[in-house]
Amino acid sequence: MIRISVAQVWVHDQQEALDFYTKKLGMEVRSDVSLPEMGGFRWLTVAPPGQDDVEIVLMSIPGPPVMDAGTAEQVRTLMAKGFAGTVFLTTDNCQASYEELSAKGVEFTETPEQRPYGIDCGFRDPSGNSIRLTQVMEVPVG
Repeated sequence: MIRISVAQVWVHDQQEALDFYTKKLGMEVRSDVSLPEMGGFRWLTVAPPGQDDVEIVLMSIPGPPVMDAGTAEQVRTLMAKGFAGTVFLTTDNCQASYEELSAKGVEFTETPEQRPYGIDCGFRDPSGNSIRLTQVMEVPVG
C-alpha cells in the first residue's frame, strides 16, 4: 500500500518557520539534521503531537545547482501570493482553535465560517503559505 509520510512547504527562513509551527501551532520537531557535506542543507520536519505517520518538511528555497535563480524567484512570488501550496489542518472545534491561535499571534485571513463540509478558516505562515483549519462535518454519500 502506498501512504503519504512527508509533505513539504517552502519557507524563507527555517528558524522563523520552526518557531511558528512549534510555538504558535503546537507542532513538534521530528527531524532537524544539517548536512555540511551538502553545503549546510538542513532537513527540518514538524508534525502534530500524536500523529506519528505524517511530517511536514520546512524546506528552504535552494540555490544552484538544485534550483536556478529564476525558478527560486518564481517560488518566492507564488509564496507571497499564497499559491505555493496549502496545508490542510483539522480540528474538533474550529472556533476554539481560531481563538487559541489568535491569542498566540496567528493572523487569520479568514474567520471561521460554516461551509457545506464543515466550519473552516484560513491563515498564512510567515513565508506566506496558505493554511486551512477545518472542523470537518460528516457529509452524506449519495
